[in-house]
Amino acid sequence: MFKSFLLAILLTLTLFANDDRPPIPYNFLAKKEVRSFIDMMVKKYHFKRRYMELILKNAKLDRDTLDRYTGRYKVGSTNGPWERYKAHVLDPVTLQKAKRFKKRYAKTLSRASGVYNVPVEYIVGFIGVESKFGEYTGDYRILDALTTLAFHPNRMQKFFKTELENLFLMAREQGYDVAKLQGSFAGAMGCVQQVPSVFRNYGMDFNGDGKKDPWDIEDCIGIIARFMHNNGWQNGLPAAVKTNFSSKRYAGKLTPTHRRTYPIQAIKKQGILPKQPFRESNAYLLLTRNTTHDDLWIGGKNFRILTRYNNAATYGMAIHLIAESVK
Repeated sequence: MFKSFLLAILLTLTLFANDDRPPIPYNFLAKKEVRSFIDMMVKKYHFKRRYMELILKNAKLDRDTLDRYTGRYKVGSTNGPWERYKAHVLDPVTLQKAKRFKKRYAKTLSRASGVYNVPVEYIVGFIGVESKFGEYTGDYRILDALTTLAFHPNRMQKFFKTELENLFLMAREQGYDVAKLQGSFAGAMGCVQQVPSVFRNYGMDFNGDGKKDPWDIEDCIGIIARFMHNNGWQNGLPAAVKTNFSSKRYAGKLTPTHRRTYPIQAIKKQGILPKQPFRESNAYLLLTRNTTHDDLWIGGKNFRILTRYNNAATYGMAIHLIAESVK
């Protein structure tokens, strides 16, 4: 589930704002691949040709979006470095908002936790990192972002062309005006930042109002709870625990990563010991790099579930620490 997010292309919107250069007019209809795309949408999905031409004629070129996928942005432009997470989603104000969010939506959170057997606190963590509890859901026009990325060379062009296809289908299914939808530079929407294909497959009506709404907080609570459940969350196991590491910078033999595990005994042989009980036989060694020092963590199977939504250890750790703050 949510395999699209394994690609780690989704921006955490609380970390970044739209850049200074606005989208500019561009003649997409002059491109052969755009005409072929229109032919496909007409033939395969029975869209009206005039509608497709009118919409894509008015799509604009989003240069800042394109820059992120053509190598002009440094590493960190599509996922924040640790200090940026600390400054924007782990700051005292945001952690207070997390507590208020947990209290305000206690009934819905409790229901989601009961239905899907996952902790309330990690649902809160997800929504905090993805949109600061619904405050920041994106100010890029999704049509511009996805059309730009679908029809200009970049490292994920095939993916974005599929998402543009799903954008039109989603808009038709939900009765949205495709030209008015706003989200992230990668075309993700709402309080848990779903790209169109993910919304079409996994969007849900958790509040029972008859609509699957990616901007509705209660629907988002259900979506995240189901995501965690379907990916195998195990209550009672920690996502991450801090270690006894106390040096300024880690220079050990084991490489910190959330992409592979080590036998827990191999980690302990390096003198790295968990400060809390850790019962799993294999673990991830995780590092968060602060300005003045490194923190070292041991992560379990549940931590990897966090990063299946966005494939970055910093992302998973931010969710974990918000969750810890509201327990």
